[in-house]
Amino acid sequence: MLENPIVNPSSISNTSQPEDIRAEVLQDYRIGWVSREASLLARKEVLTGKAKFGIIGDGKELPQIALSKFFQPGDWRSGYYRDQTIMFALGIASMEAFFAQLYADTENDPFSGGRQMNSHYATPNHENGQFIALTEQYNTSSDISPTAGQMARGLGLAFASKKFRENPALHDQKHLSKNGNEVCFVTIGDASTSEGVFWETMNAAGVLQVPMAVSVWDDGYGISVPIDYQTTKKSISKALAGMDATPEEPGVKIFSVKAWDYVALCQTYQEAISYTREQHGPVLIHVQEVTQPQGHSTSGSHERYKTKERLQWEREHDCLVKFREWILKEGIATAEELDQINQEAKKEVREAQKAAWKAYVEQVKPHLQLLRTQLEAVAPDATFATAANAGLQELKTTVNPTYSEILAIGQEFIFQFPGIEHPALEEIRNWIAESQHLAQDRYHTNLYSHSSKAATQVPAIAPEYSENSPSKNGYEILQQFFDLSLDRYPNLFAFGEDVGKIGDVNQGFAGLQEKYGEHRVFDTGIREWTIVGQAIGMALRGLRPIAEIQYLDYLIYGLEPLSDDLATLRYRTDGLQIAPAIIRTRGHRLEGIWHAGSPLGMMLHSLRGIHICVPRNMVQAAGFYNTLLQSDEPAIVVECLNGYRLKEKQPDNLATLTIPLGVPEVLSAGTDLTLVTYGSCVRVAQKALPILERLGISVELIDVQTLLPFDLEHRIVESLKKTNRILFLDEDVPGGATAYMMQEVLEKQGGYRYLDSAPQTLSAKAHRPPYGSDGDYFTKPNRDSVVRKIYQIMREVSPQEYPPL
Repeated sequence: MLENPIVNPSSISNTSQPEDIRAEVLQDYRIGWVSREASLLARKEVLTGKAKFGIIGDGKELPQIALSKFFQPGDWRSGYYRDQTIMFALGIASMEAFFAQLYADTENDPFSGGRQMNSHYATPNHENGQFIALTEQYNTSSDISPTAGQMARGLGLAFASKKFRENPALHDQKHLSKNGNEVCFVTIGDASTSEGVFWETMNAAGVLQVPMAVSVWDDGYGISVPIDYQTTKKSISKALAGMDATPEEPGVKIFSVKAWDYVALCQTYQEAISYTREQHGPVLIHVQEVTQPQGHSTSGSHERYKTKERLQWEREHDCLVKFREWILKEGIATAEELDQINQEAKKEVREAQKAAWKAYVEQVKPHLQLLRTQLEAVAPDATFATAANAGLQELKTTVNPTYSEILAIGQEFIFQFPGIEHPALEEIRNWIAESQHLAQDRYHTNLYSHSSKAATQVPAIAPEYSENSPSKNGYEILQQFFDLSLDRYPNLFAFGEDVGKIGDVNQGFAGLQEKYGEHRVFDTGIREWTIVGQAIGMALRGLRPIAEIQYLDYLIYGLEPLSDDLATLRYRTDGLQIAPAIIRTRGHRLEGIWHAGSPLGMMLHSLRGIHICVPRNMVQAAGFYNTLLQSDEPAIVVECLNGYRLKEKQPDNLATLTIPLGVPEVLSAGTDLTLVTYGSCVRVAQKALPILERLGISVELIDVQTLLPFDLEHRIVESLKKTNRILFLDEDVPGGATAYMMQEVLEKQGGYRYLDSAPQTLSAKAHRPPYGSDGDYFTKPNRDSVVRKIYQIMREVSPQEYPPL
């Protein structure tokens, strides 16, 4: 950490004693220059090749110092990759950690384990799946690079404060919230306010009235594109003026301030944060006339697109230059004293950088030495001399070699001597093999949970039935289940479009808002991106949201936060943070291009890190929800859209039954062919089985139940060993989830060894399903197409036994 970081930031406007004012101002000046020196040195490290890329927060030091004064323990940050000064001021980031992340040091980057580029910060929110005391620390949610991606999550973090405040049953959870008194600080560059999610979030924040403080750093450009092409009226505060809150009409309270005016910044942040903390309403602080001394990033120069006049203006209005002028004018310190602080800041940063680089290099040295030693050992041998000397020369001339570069040199050497035995070669081969284990630990862990609360560790509890078990519509079973769950879990919330008053479009929550209150079951606007964002933020803070996306087709609107944020969270923080949000949706068979979607291939390829459950009925869905509510992982549950009015037996243990993830279920035993499917296609397959049986074909029907994870016990390949033929069935596009399932079974499970016939897939047509029953019949798999496909497979085996239909 920095020496003497601000532990309890105060406002200069509240400081009464001259010596206190002097000490605080000089501390702020020191932090500002330490941060600036870090930016300058980080850029040099990239230019010298020690780091690959740098994106830094120079020019924003003064407003970020002002912001940090009002950041309290328990508060949250949802920011972007230029917030280093906030992190230094609060003591969240040490200078060595800043450089360790710049070098992608897997051992010493405390925010992502070397998985994120520099200035992406995170603080822990759990230990082994249990939430820690978040009210006793400054909290920052893990940054992502996608432009404005932090907005939706920020809304959720602020919304959680509202839920903690509204729900008396949560007031005893002091480790998670102080009765909702926490503010979420959101930071964003001005050009990023052009993104749709910014406007969606600000509108939602104004409607919901949540304690969210959005700081917009306005430097007049989006990389090279000036604000003239970005923002209406060239001002985000003017463009948002219609949302400005008044005593009569709540909205978003808007403030404007110059980035170089220290006193105004402190006063503005004091007023803005006091408002949002006390009134529980959102604020936007438009920080104008920000400069960017080193340009957008280390990959380019702003001299290419800024005029000489603009560059001169930026030099004159640099916030730290202006801060120095103000300090001297007010007589707070002399020029000599400030020069001394500058020199100390430069020295402090340089020492931290050297320490971070040394720590990184020390990890590489043993590998470099091992390879050099072994190459030198074989260099005198004529057989290896040319290759060994070439490798030694490359090691010598490679500047600041990384582990992977050293490894590649070793690989190149080994590739030239397949099958040749030698002690040195064996040593290198063993070293290369060990590198894969090291890579597994460094780069391939924490995509999913390995804690005691992992979803795959939840014990399976089968449904229990009796003579008195009622037969109900699918939606009635879900409604009963959600009723039991809301009663059981006080931190459970359900929300989405039409979820509240009418209990969702298919009645799964019918009557539950009236029973549990609008603060537990509630409606949202039509805004899928921020519905997902609400779920992420709430889950980060220890609440258990079930967020509904009304139809699977509309998941695309919420795909960005699901893919870039929720799915990557545990991985990109190397297990530091969790957000066990549950996304509920419905899909598969209905009619019409946008109400019949089954884009599971899209989800499988973009949502690794989130479990995907595809229950065939509502009892199965309830079992998955029960499993997930006991876990520390996020998931999507896709209910069958055409199953809500189908009759099912309601288990007697509906409140406690659990369905294990990654465990397929054999629904019908058979010997001729294995039919693998999920969701609504299970019923399609079941309709085909009696016809196939009459035709003399015995089919083993398997419901995979979850696509992520997929068949952890390899049950499907056990079936294939018996039948030697397999068909993968779903209603995604060709090459979608069926191709995924085929790879899992034939490649990963080694199922290709047991095939006597070519593996087959049956899916929908490449286009989206047309409206109307006839169009649906000819587009998606149905009973008849399943029968024909399987009959065709068997006819190829024995044309005499299976003549043309």
